[in-house]
Amino acid sequence: MTTILRPTGPEQRTETGGRARSYEVCVNGRPVGSIHLATDDRLGPEVGRIERLDIDEPDRHRGRGTVAALAAEEVLRGWGCTQVEVSIPARSTTALGLAGALGFGERARNMVKELSEAPELPPGSEVRAMGEAEYPAWFEHERAEYIRSWTDRGVAEEAARAKADAAYATLLPDGPATPGAVLRVLAHDGTDVGTLWLAIRPEEAAEAAGALEGYVYGVEVAEEHRGHGHGRTLMLAAERDGLAAGARTIGLHVFGGNAPALRLYESLGYRPTEYHLFKQLL
Repeated sequence: MTTILRPTGPEQRTETGGRARSYEVCVNGRPVGSIHLATDDRLGPEVGRIERLDIDEPDRHRGRGTVAALAAEEVLRGWGCTQVEVSIPARSTTALGLAGALGFGERARNMVKELSEAPELPPGSEVRAMGEAEYPAWFEHERAEYIRSWTDRGVAEEAARAKADAAYATLLPDGPATPGAVLRVLAHDGTDVGTLWLAIRPEEAAEAAGALEGYVYGVEVAEEHRGHGHGRTLMLAAERDGLAAGARTIGLHVFGGNAPALRLYESLGYRPTEYHLFKQLL
């Protein structure tokens, strides 16, 4: 039995070296599904992505997806990729099991929490709006950490700086006055200990109905104040601000290797919605 990927259209190329192409998954010449491959426009042409893999219902649970994924890895190796990524919804347990069996590991996950009642903050903790005078130093620190997060993943510093400039021009075009931006400073017993960056935005799946969600872009406790529960307090403050703005959920993105943050979010009732997985191509 021979499984191959048969192109269904011409390969798409970008000026920066990106590639993309769709294929039929064929067994002995018979189409049984489809797959779409691309390189990651964020990390560069050395990182490939399985953007979509669908096996037709009658051919599922017969190993077709496994063989198709392995064939996809060969295509990406031919493109010069040294790594392959895939994003899988948390509810897709079969696909997650397949990815695990093929050697994919977790890079990051998206999480969400449904909001109900505004929580109380611990005694001695107070949250205030970030002032105009405080914003520049916070912004430069946030930008530096954003750049570092990309360079740690192999992106050249110049490209990482360009990504940062584009991201902040979109997310904070008017600084602390940006509509939907909630910037907070946490003080405990009169001492500033951490900051929060929350955005209030339309829910993608319910935008037409005017539903809102909160999204935590940044939460940080100063190093000398860590280990005292201030990160939890900042997340509780995010819930309070989210509810006050009319949001019904709060979402966030967390790297899989950040065990303390994962434990915190899980203890607060956040659940995963999507896993971002990767595998080295040897």
